[in-house]
Amino acid sequence: MLAGFLQYQRETLAMKCAGLTAEQLKQRSVPPSAMSLLGLVRHMAEVERVWFRIRLRGEDISYRWKRRPEDDIDFQIDRADPDEAFAAWDEECARSRDIVRAAASLDITGRHREREVSLRWVLVHMIEEYARHNGHADLLRERIDGATGE
Repeated sequence: MLAGFLQYQRETLAMKCAGLTAEQLKQRSVPPSAMSLLGLVRHMAEVERVWFRIRLRGEDISYRWKRRPEDDIDFQIDRADPDEAFAAWDEECARSRDIVRAAASLDITGRHREREVSLRWVLVHMIEEYARHNGHADLLRERIDGATGE
């Protein structure tokens, strides 16, 4: 059920970005915010990578765009390539789904800072993360062309 709700949130973000040009995907909300649909896609690719691969599985890999967790490079999209961003997001989502499918149970754990986090906790956190950003995506899309809905 958790994996299904997470997939629904992923599909919602994809729907919010569908049919837009590179320029539209890069359109920012309102100053001083740097938020854009393309930035959200890059951010969620990074979030998928961090929570499932780095924190849950303990993979020794770097961030895709960031140098440190507090960097917001994923939202700096002036020279970003939408095709590359969507490919990265698709790849990270696929790897995340594979990790969930391969897990012995929702009780497997990884580390976040000094505490243990279970796969169950990560899935709930990811649903929350997508839901929050899908609210942003809804407003961004409406501003771009008036499209609304899930």
